[in-house]
Amino acid sequence: MVGRESASRPLHTVRTDDAVRILQPESHRKGAAVVASTLDLLPGHAPARLVVLVSGSGTNLQALLDASRDPAYGARVVAVGADRDAIQGLARAEGAGVPTFVHRVKDHPDRRAWDLAIRDTVAGYEPDLVVSAGFMKLLGPDFLAAFPGRVVNTHPALLPSFPGMHAARDALAYGVKVTGCTLFAVTEGVDDGPVIAQSAVPVEADDDENSLHERIKVAERALLVDYVGRMARGGWTIDAERKVTVK
Repeated sequence: MVGRESASRPLHTVRTDDAVRILQPESHRKGAAVVASTLDLLPGHAPARLVVLVSGSGTNLQALLDASRDPAYGARVVAVGADRDAIQGLARAEGAGVPTFVHRVKDHPDRRAWDLAIRDTVAGYEPDLVVSAGFMKLLGPDFLAAFPGRVVNTHPALLPSFPGMHAARDALAYGVKVTGCTLFAVTEGVDDGPVIAQSAVPVEADDDENSLHERIKVAERALLVDYVGRMARGGWTIDAERKVTVK
């Protein structure tokens, strides 16, 4: 299902020193994307417009919906997209009166066609920020090029430690005493974008994967809500050395 609002406001503002691109040059450490020039990113709307992408229950989405009820938060969810039908995340959005859309990979000729379709739908909502909130698909280069520095995601570890699908399990297996969560700007790699913010979570002696992951998720939601609001209210920069400054 696809819902849309009228788009009467200007597109978001992006100031850069040079052309905006996300690159992976040989001069940088292997596997880490860098920004070709400083991105100075400012919300183009007040409140800032958020498009949230989900694949499951939508608990992070719900945290953003709850926060955005306060006008002082500075952002509102204008659309929620998914890669599958009949999930709780979509039901949460519909219950809040937020337009939803679904693009399933299998409904498109190939992965790039899917990437272009989701890009075009998201662009129609003129987002200041795109939040991947438990979205289980990698966004491709066409999508990311349309929203440089404006797509964010969370990960249940202190990146660059323990990337991938089993971060809590990997942290326990390695024997670390502290892990946590990371909010980062999405690039074409897996969990390797510039770090926006992190929150530490102690590993308890009796933790198993589930108990640790549940405590990380609590910290993750708080981190996401805090920094999305701060970015929406004041903007942020990403420099050529991958340093992110939230204003």
